[in-house]
Amino acid sequence: MNNNVYGIDLGTCNFKVFCKATGKILKEKNTVAIINKNEIYAYGDAAYAMYEKAPESIQVVFPVVSGVIADYNFLQNMIVTFLEEKMKSKIRGSEFVVAVPTDITDVEKRAFYDMFYKNKLRPKSILLCEKPIADAVGLGIDVNQPTGVMVVDMGADTTEISIISMGGLVLSDLLHFGGNRIDESIISHLRKEYNLVIGQKTAKALKETIGSGLPGRTETMKIVGRDLVSGLPIEMEISASVVYEAMKNNLESICTSIKMILERTPPELAKDIIHSGIYITGGGSLIHNLDKLFEEITNIKVNTTSSPEESAVRGLVKIVSDSKFRKLPFTIKK
Repeated sequence: MNNNVYGIDLGTCNFKVFCKATGKILKEKNTVAIINKNEIYAYGDAAYAMYEKAPESIQVVFPVVSGVIADYNFLQNMIVTFLEEKMKSKIRGSEFVVAVPTDITDVEKRAFYDMFYKNKLRPKSILLCEKPIADAVGLGIDVNQPTGVMVVDMGADTTEISIISMGGLVLSDLLHFGGNRIDESIISHLRKEYNLVIGQKTAKALKETIGSGLPGRTETMKIVGRDLVSGLPIEMEISASVVYEAMKNNLESICTSIKMILERTPPELAKDIIHSGIYITGGGSLIHNLDKLFEEITNIKVNTTSSPEESAVRGLVKIVSDSKFRKLPFTIKK
């Protein structure tokens, strides 16, 4: 009998799987390259390498948009292929626990469930868990306690701000923008100020390399884009201050939402949050000095983690492995 457990986080940008048997996390870009309209040419990191570079005959798509499934068939095929090719332990008859956003409909939750139920892996069981809960458990927080915890999860297409207590969500706000919107702001800013056209990957590299939540960085980065005036490729050195100017409005919007949630938080829970601090996670939380920005805005300490993209997927396996968390996930009737 197979007692293995897989925790799965189908993020907009990255697809993460944690296998209980091996204790390893595998991460691939949540990307599919399609040829002849419906054949998978490549998936994961290999497909993402083709993004913005592929010929017209190859279409590169992202099957998860804003945290929900946008292309069911391609995503299901990618998941099955990924698990069969990359996992070194037994898959059939395993237990799957999947992270889902909070602000989605029952139909969208059913799609996440069916993604695993209706495939050839023949799972033993499928459980769903709200992502903020999984994040908190993955960060080492005992969410069953009557203590208020604030988690800010910054993903590629969404930013989820949640107040958790006694295993449930007291308050939650799902913002429909995240790291991708910041990348688009950098693209727009450089086009407007420097007549320079760059791609999404270059914007992402600027954000991750010299981007910052606060002004003051002095580093620069050389990039190549297309000059709007001449139409020719051009190399340009971009300063951290330019990237900050491009990013700051989006970061201010997240700060405003955090303050609004704190204003609505019951006083006793607010007292707990001041004591324990705000937890930030997700790939977007890796932006330099973002924690210091949030501390300035809220006057509350901010807790970071070394691998924020993995907190949810680690929490999922802990949830199904530890009996005290067993009531947190839920299933859907067949």
